[in-house]
Amino acid sequence: MNIVVTGALGHIGSNFLENSHKLKRVKKIYVIDKLNEKILTLINLKLKRKIYFINQDLSKNKIKIKKNKIDLVIHLASTTNAAASIYDKKGVFKNNLSCFKNVINFCKSKKASLIHISSTSIYGSQKLYVDEDCKELKPQSPYAEVKIIEEKLLNKTKGIKFVTLRFGTIVGPSVGMRFHTAVNKFCKQAYLEEPLNVWRTALNQFRPYLSIRDSFKTLSCFLIKKNINNQIYNIVSENLTVKNIIKKIEKHKKTKIKLVNEKIMNQLSYKVNSAKVKKIKLKLDSSIQEDITNTFNFLKNKVYLDEKNKL
Repeated sequence: MNIVVTGALGHIGSNFLENSHKLKRVKKIYVIDKLNEKILTLINLKLKRKIYFINQDLSKNKIKIKKNKIDLVIHLASTTNAAASIYDKKGVFKNNLSCFKNVINFCKSKKASLIHISSTSIYGSQKLYVDEDCKELKPQSPYAEVKIIEEKLLNKTKGIKFVTLRFGTIVGPSVGMRFHTAVNKFCKQAYLEEPLNVWRTALNQFRPYLSIRDSFKTLSCFLIKKNINNQIYNIVSENLTVKNIIKKIEKHKKTKIKLVNEKIMNQLSYKVNSAKVKKIKLKLDSSIQEDITNTFNFLKNKVYLDEKNKL
């Protein structure tokens, strides 16, 4: 099996690459990313198999892998900072949709299947429990709005096999992480003895989180077991409040909280139901507490922490 992974030097992708040696059926992995922005990630990757890197801005150029057969594409390339996307809506739409359309066209030309990564942030402000059948999606950021557009485009596209995975907010370390997602950012702030910048309305609100280890388990399951069935799955390890998260962080560091205002603050607490994915025997049971511990250990091992502003 030959696969392509777009945006593979980011948080989820770099973790996938470092664990890709476990995928015995995969022969070749073609990685597409912009090395000029992520060269340190590439240098720090500890790869145990041969990877073929393609230095390319996917938002501007078509994928060019002509000679080899490609069986599947894992599409991770996108601007992912939901809070920051509010301040550059036009840029986020242009970048993410251009990348997505290039990937769809490539899959159609190669007759390759697609693992499409969406987000639980598309649910927005909801009642307590939501599942894949939720019809009233309420995205509160351009990032989430684009994910809904991608899902709709994919459902209308003929001649392509796909699965859409709505990932919860990722927790846990990888060499490609950028500390802009909630829990990882809190871990960095606590480690540096800075106040935790908590959205004013969020302290007691439930949100869905996904362990970085469960993200690899999920991608492996759909890749190897071939559960590419044109359906949507919620992928969540635990639903937790910010207060729950802070208690877990305080097992490592005492914290101070600074309540802040953000344009995308949700007013309602909600949990995401991921029972559907259990039907294909995928068990998401990695501990968020363990991911927080791993993140602190990761921070301790980084030499460049002497210059705090480089994190």
